Amino acid sequence: MKIARILINQQEHYAIAEENIYKIINNNIFDNITPNGPEYPIEEGIILPPVIPSKIVALAVNYESHAKGHNMEAFPIPEPFLKTPSSIIGNQESIILPSESGRIDAEAEVVVVIGKKAKNISASQVKNYILGYTCGNDISARDWQKADNQWWRAKSSDTFTPIGPYIVPDLDPNNINIIGRINGKIIQESNTSNLIHSIEKSIAFISQVMTLEPGDLIFTGTPGTTQEINTGDIIEVEIPEVGILSNNVKN
Repeated sequence: MKIARILINQQEHYAIAEENIYKIINNNIFDNITPNGPEYPIEEGIILPPVIPSKIVALAVNYESHAKGHNMEAFPIPEPFLKTPSSIIGNQESIILPSESGRIDAEAEVVVVIGKKAKNISASQVKNYILGYTCGNDISARDWQKADNQWWRAKSSDTFTPIGPYIVPDLDPNNINIIGRINGKIIQESNTSNLIHSIEKSIAFISQVMTLEPGDLIFTGTPGTTQEINTGDIIEVEIPEVGILSNNVKN
């Protein structure tokens, strides 16, 4: 099942995306994702970011391959940071490179979509609080990341959080493949089985401090050595069960 947020006839809807049609969901998807509305041909819908969350929590240095590739130490406990919802864009939208920044990298990530309010939950309970998974790209301005005391602009500049195209429920959080490409070339490739701090451990840890709300996003970390992006590049993040998130780069 692929859950889409789409624009049809100038109205936003949630829908189940099938091969040739969208089946509209008139329910609150966090209560019931059964389609109960009209059907539309796929070509009539414009895909939007799958959710607009109240917050985005991202995990820093959560693959050993990323720590080694960037000469960093892995953290002994999950190390979350925040990205702003205003930085979100969807599939096929443009990543805009700020003129004042230096090197900017793409970071392919598995993203968890929270399905219900979560506070002080245990790792064993986490699966019950997940709506599904989507692709994400944690665009990162490296010069700003190094120069600033906080990562506010390095991680949350406008267009720095592409997500989508769909939300897919019921994946095994410890066995999700993630692939990142630039101009068709694979730059990053791994599986959530290689996370230093598992999805369950990380979300349980976060929930001890802040209440997670339906639609909130957890970026789970990026693998390997990331690469600089430039104007004209096509950036792709793929989770095979979800699909491909594709964005072009502009300045």
